Amino acid sequence: MEYRTLGRLGWKVSEIGYGMWGMGGGETGWTGANNQQSIIALNEALSLGCNFFDTAWSYGRGNSESLLGELLRQHPDREIHYATKIPPKNMVWPSTRQCLLEDIFPPDHIREYTEKSLKNLDVSCIDLIQFHVWEDAWAHDERWHKTIEDLKQEGLINAVGISLNTWEPWNGMETLRTGLVDTVQVIYNIFEQSPEAELFPLCEQLNIGVIVRVPFDEGTLTGTLTEQSTWPEGDWRNTFFVPEHLKECVPRAEALKKIVPTTMTMPEMALRFILNNPTVCTVIPGMRTVDHVRNNIKTSDGIKLMDELAAELVKHRWDREPTWWSQ
Repeated sequence: MEYRTLGRLGWKVSEIGYGMWGMGGGETGWTGANNQQSIIALNEALSLGCNFFDTAWSYGRGNSESLLGELLRQHPDREIHYATKIPPKNMVWPSTRQCLLEDIFPPDHIREYTEKSLKNLDVSCIDLIQFHVWEDAWAHDERWHKTIEDLKQEGLINAVGISLNTWEPWNGMETLRTGLVDTVQVIYNIFEQSPEAELFPLCEQLNIGVIVRVPFDEGTLTGTLTEQSTWPEGDWRNTFFVPEHLKECVPRAEALKKIVPTTMTMPEMALRFILNNPTVCTVIPGMRTVDHVRNNIKTSDGIKLMDELAAELVKHRWDREPTWWSQ
């Protein structure tokens, strides 16, 4: 495992981190989660050098946080960096331009869910607390400034980050300029390359840690989807991969299959594309099985993409606008 510095926090974090949404289960989650299997997979990741774990209260209404808490208790002497997220008060993802801070992240809500996460994780201080949706219109609102500062002063959190809405890498840049935010979580992958233009240069300038989520485009970049793909009732993917979306993304994935080197899998190529960018500090693929863990972590070996392949992948950029199904 290779390690990178998480911005001005100075933490040495594994290039391949652990995204824990898929193991949370529950409403707005992924079906098929198994807590016992999840703990085994988490321990395997830790044994292979993964030391950054990303969860959220909304991942199973605290279930994913509790699983991470169990891992932390099992390894009290290991240096593990972890992040969680405060859900929006209205429990709607993503936020919109019409959302007001007092309706999404009022001070009492920020504190309430910080305390819930502390209890679920079974810790006295959270490494990194993130806002699970964000609007840049809130950048200079002193209400969240003061609440976060109070939580830091009380020793309940170490650092703060924002998680940007799907395909909106611009919607947080003014907030980063306030100096109050240590990390930014953003979608970046072979299809979604837009963070490279403005967000990544600003993060370099301000020494903001970059956490990349959705490396496989929610599954498209694994190359396993078809236009007929469906999931069990209640699975979030049914609402994201609606027919009109599948009709667009599956042909794009098929085109990518033609350029996957014989020595790679498509998911490996997707991860290596992300790690090829030095601004990225860690990428957090969702992993629920030991096989997922082993296959993803082995891509952190310090080997860069061949220039020819990297240049070819740039051509597969897909600029999308948020729509009703892009939660």
